[in-house]
Amino acid sequence: MLGEHLIIDVRSKRFPARGGTPARTVLKDLRLELTPGRFHAIIGPSGCGKTTLLNLVAGLDRDFGGGVTLPGGRRAVLGYVFQNPRLLPWRTVAENIELVLHDKADARERAARWLREVGMEEHGAAYPQRLSVGMSRRVALARAFAVEPDLLLMDEPFVSLDEPTARNLRDLLVRIRRTHAATVLPATVLFVTHDLREAVTLADRVLFLSRPPARVLLDLPIDLTPEERLDERRVDALRADLRHDHATTLEGVS
Repeated sequence: MLGEHLIIDVRSKRFPARGGTPARTVLKDLRLELTPGRFHAIIGPSGCGKTTLLNLVAGLDRDFGGGVTLPGGRRAVLGYVFQNPRLLPWRTVAENIELVLHDKADARERAARWLREVGMEEHGAAYPQRLSVGMSRRVALARAFAVEPDLLLMDEPFVSLDEPTARNLRDLLVRIRRTHAATVLPATVLFVTHDLREAVTLADRVLFLSRPPARVLLDLPIDLTPEERLDERRVDALRADLRHDHATTLEGVS
């Protein structure tokens, strides 16, 4: 729901000692209020708790001190794009999307529509093992958008891809946002990355986390038009400015 904020209040998230690994506090005194209808990127060094934070927001991990208020309340519809696309290998591409849709009456049409949006309309009858990694990521995006979520969580969805493929998927996401800005796009996006270029390309607001126990070091607005986000030179120039102005904070960020 566009009128409601996502509020994240993590007083402490601690992992107990296990298998010879000492107990550790990953997140501490971290509070965020995220603007509805905007794209927020969480960036920070490896191991700082970015994925852990998403899992707390999604309700996949409830063992922490604090709370999360979702846009739309308890009935909020969540979409989650994981690092691994997590497509069911025994179902076709279209069936993987239809499976998550509650309204079965128009599930087939909606799945087909979103496969068209991500350029996969000719592969609906294919099985996931026949897809490239980049194609599988496109299907995962289509599945997340098809549920028309109030909140979309994205955990480094383009990680491990070669740069041209990752760039194509970032550009695709920018175009989808521009095309559907007033209709079926999620009210709030929370996107985890370790890549500053990716954050600048996609986000309206970038939040930089410290090393564990993670806290917010920097909160910056990114004021780029959709056209500028598709301009590599403009994105690289802004990225270079941020690196120059916040060199210490961005240590450990690619």
